[in-house]
Amino acid sequence: MSKYIIFKAESMSAEGWEERQLAHTQAYTSILAEHYDSSNSPIPEPGYRLREYHQVSKFADKQFPDSSTHSRVGDWEVTRVEEYTPEIPNHDFEAVVICYCRYSPVTTPLEPMPEIQVSQELQEV
Repeated sequence: MSKYIIFKAESMSAEGWEERQLAHTQAYTSILAEHYDSSNSPIPEPGYRLREYHQVSKFADKQFPDSSTHSRVGDWEVTRVEEYTPEIPNHDFEAVVICYCRYSPVTTPLEPMPEIQVSQELQEV
């Protein structure tokens, strides 16, 4: 089932609002993240937390210098979920899910990300 999942702050003035600018218009947005999910996983429920991705420079891969090296359970918590299913044929998604989130700081450890795997044929390109 293909799902388009949008995580957004409950209000435009929520924590970090000044950092949520759209690159092409410089307008502010309440959108925290978007996920395209083609798995059969259930949609997020209240209590779900977004992950944050960080780079710890001493663990950075020289081949991928801008990639994240660690992640953690983040400070944004889902409080309410709305799911919309299209009623028209030939649609791109079987569901559009909007997860409203509140800023609720937690202290969680940084966890190392798995090493990036590159297939041999991509390395030869």
